[in-house]
Amino acid sequence: MELSKRLQAVADLVHPGTGVADIGTDHAYIPIWLVSRGRTPWAVAMDVNEGPLMRARENIREAGLEGKIETRISDGFAALRPGEADTAVLAGMGGALMIRILREGADVVRSLKECVLQPQSEIEKVRTFLLKEGFSFIREDMAEEDGKYYPMMCVRPPSSAKETEEWTDTELQYGRLLLTGRHPVLRDYLEREIRIRTAIIDSLKGSDSYRAGQRIRELRAELECAEKGLEYYDL
Repeated sequence: MELSKRLQAVADLVHPGTGVADIGTDHAYIPIWLVSRGRTPWAVAMDVNEGPLMRARENIREAGLEGKIETRISDGFAALRPGEADTAVLAGMGGALMIRILREGADVVRSLKECVLQPQSEIEKVRTFLLKEGFSFIREDMAEEDGKYYPMMCVRPPSSAKETEEWTDTELQYGRLLLTGRHPVLRDYLEREIRIRTAIIDSLKGSDSYRAGQRIRELRAELECAEKGLEYYDL
């Protein structure tokens, strides 16, 4: 089985040898890839809906991995016990949903060694939540697929004593580790964001409406943030 570029980047963030719980597994592609290549000894594929789990079971059966990948109906971490897995993967869901799942499953999350997260939206809010709750960022990555950009991260759950880091607004928006590591995909994304916002601002300059002026101010703030991000590549 070959993964998409997005899912491959997510799977590559999982540390080898860990037992994996894939939350919101859908087709169970990530657990199948990890187990079939010996990256993880076993996995549990979990989803809140029976439909995706039926597809997951079929794919697991076709891969001959029924004895190594278990499926469970679960709303987030509800069907996972503390200490049962080492790594949790949450990929391809909205940021607000991801935050809810992490918050409601806090007891299980604290027992994990790592969480691999790929939120589809509200990335800044997810990073802010993780830092506020005391998660430590181990690694960040970013993939481009079919013209869309997907940031992702591997984080260590908080210990009993929370230690919070302070990130700048630019780092919250684009990822401190991506910026300091000068990730090439992030650079492409920043350059694209700058081009798009500059073009929209230029197209609105001829309008004297209040709404256009308000939109220009919003775009200039977004443009400034992207330009600050690009400055990391000049260091």
